[in-house]
Amino acid sequence: MMGFGFMGFGMLIVAAFWVGIILLAAWAMRTFLPTAGLTSTGPASPLEIAKARYARGEISKAEFEELKKDLC
Repeated sequence: MMGFGFMGFGMLIVAAFWVGIILLAAWAMRTFLPTAGLTSTGPASPLEIAKARYARGEISKAEFEELKKDLC
């Protein structure tokens, strides 16, 4: 009966090990894999933002043309 106390402790160590492995894998993926939707050259330019807003339907064609004229 004396060995059963350490069985719970061993299970805790194994669980902590696997949680650590999963957290390490998540960190590595977040750090080293490219993030979808972000450009690798830096922040989006105002014209790119206007294009994205027009593509999503947030602004009309007239508003987009006006923004494009102002930005270029």
